[in-house]
Amino acid sequence: MSTFKELGLNDEILKALTDLGYETPSEIQLKAIPQVISSNQDLKAFAQTGTGKTAAFSLPVLQELDANNKSTQAIILSPTRELAVQIGKNIQDFSKYMKGVNVLTVYGGANIQDQIRGLNKGAQIVVGTPGRTVDLIKRRSLKLDNVRWLILDEADEMLNMGFKDELDQVLEVTPDNKQTLLFSATFPREVESIARNYMDNPIEITAGKKNTGADNVTNEYYVVTERNRYPALKRICDANPDVYGIVFCRTKRETAQVAENLIQDGYNADALHGDLSQAQRDGVMQKFRNNSLQILVATDVAARGLDVSNLTHVINYKLPDQIEAYTHRSGRTGRAGKKGISIALITNKEMGRLRPIERKINKKFTKKEVPSGEEICKNQLFSLINIVKETEVNHDQIDTYLESIYSSLEGLNREELIQKFVSVEFNKFLKYYTNSRDLNEAERSRSDDRGKSRDDENMTRFFINLGRKDNLNPGKLIGLINEQEITNNVEIGQIEILDTFSFFELDKNFTDETISSFQGAEFNGRSVNVEVTEKKKRSGGGRRNDRRGGSEERRGRGRRYEGGGRSDRREGGRSDRNDSRRRDRGSSDRRSSDRPDRSDRSDRRSSDRPDRSSGFGRRRD
Repeated sequence: MSTFKELGLNDEILKALTDLGYETPSEIQLKAIPQVISSNQDLKAFAQTGTGKTAAFSLPVLQELDANNKSTQAIILSPTRELAVQIGKNIQDFSKYMKGVNVLTVYGGANIQDQIRGLNKGAQIVVGTPGRTVDLIKRRSLKLDNVRWLILDEADEMLNMGFKDELDQVLEVTPDNKQTLLFSATFPREVESIARNYMDNPIEITAGKKNTGADNVTNEYYVVTERNRYPALKRICDANPDVYGIVFCRTKRETAQVAENLIQDGYNADALHGDLSQAQRDGVMQKFRNNSLQILVATDVAARGLDVSNLTHVINYKLPDQIEAYTHRSGRTGRAGKKGISIALITNKEMGRLRPIERKINKKFTKKEVPSGEEICKNQLFSLINIVKETEVNHDQIDTYLESIYSSLEGLNREELIQKFVSVEFNKFLKYYTNSRDLNEAERSRSDDRGKSRDDENMTRFFINLGRKDNLNPGKLIGLINEQEITNNVEIGQIEILDTFSFFELDKNFTDETISSFQGAEFNGRSVNVEVTEKKKRSGGGRRNDRRGGSEERRGRGRRYEGGGRSDRREGGRSDRNDSRRRDRGSSDRRSSDRPDRSDRSDRRSSDRPDRSSGFGRRRD
């Protein structure tokens, strides 16, 4: 087995690695470090998240760096602030015994004057986000004339986030004879375009299989309804008392809302998204790393660069739009040889989205049932018992009280004492889930009626004077509904888009509020008119007749949508993905269906909910 010394690293670096607990190189380090040290050839390197890519590109750079030259010799570009900060910190740790080596991290949201002063003092290695790096170049504070290494970390994500123009601007001011190193966890077509446009005959190395999921990560999915998505999330967390993980959401607003709900429900949780200041982000991450937080709710962008090795779970509250993003998400767990679980919460309509992910990661998802109240209580009870068994007694602090404690408990036998002790912590949890409904039954009932209209008794059908000729589509209609801020909990049902008018369904409890909310509304400069339309029973052919429907609907030219999702067979499997994108691009990121099901008494917030901040539901350090 090779060692870091055999890879050609100097004593100062080896000493730092020993302090950090590095023992043997990972596969990507074994392949990349000697290649970069021995050759000036450009390099494409692919490895799964969490396999040590930062050390793979930074250690050979440190080995070959000229510490006596204060000019910038290496520029490392990262898609996010968090990842840039993490890379900068790692390089500082690797180089702590190397005299004269300065590392500077530059990113938006921090004081640019401080960064300029750091550049003026001399920094051989600069780690930066594309936007701030270009800003400093334009200010002529960051000079890259003498750069020997250009490193693109998480290159696929930089392109996904729209940084191509910034990459071009950085490359324009770097010398032609530099060595370009491209590191990525996935290999989409866009990364190949980077190699063609920015690299000269690069050599390619791969650790493991490209675009595959980590071998020690189990992929599971739970089928839920939109209404039950949040209650299902809570049950999964409760069924895993030692959970220490990240819940991934697709939008900043959804992230903030889910985190707020979890906090109000007593979980040790917080949010990480782009609207937080850098100080707030640093504070959240510090709490998460030191185990003060059990659950971190985050967007894909904000979570890039998280270096937490003991995560037990990654939960996809919503699947990402980009398949590659799932690889990055799941790679947050199962690190350093430990096992991890990646969970996806999906509706029946999203089932088709699992297949492309399975092909990409070369792994199958396992279907799981949403835990029942009985199962949760059992898991929590035995978790408590294990905590008690493993608790060390501090005799110095407790012995003085033991005599009084024994006296107070005199008369209770062993069985009674155990029963009462357990009940102190367990009764609230047991009460919380008593008579809780089976969320899987709710899903199965929806599944049995798949392809049929929702229960009309719970929905009101509305006419709206907009259609395809007004450039209206399901995503824009959902955005228009959300703009009216009818309520935080309204459920959107079937949508039908016709040429000159359309229909949509909303929870009947908000009928009056819907009508009033649309008063004075406009769409593309046109006044909006919304009315309740009476529904009649289905005819033999199964098509619904509406009083406002007109001949257009009877001729069947209108397309039907269930909750905004197309049921037109001609669109095939692409329909769910396209429609989910249209929803997120709406003018409002709020999704009514993202809200917790407050009608579920067994899962909603209540004064007698279990205290998850003490005892049950808290991960022990």
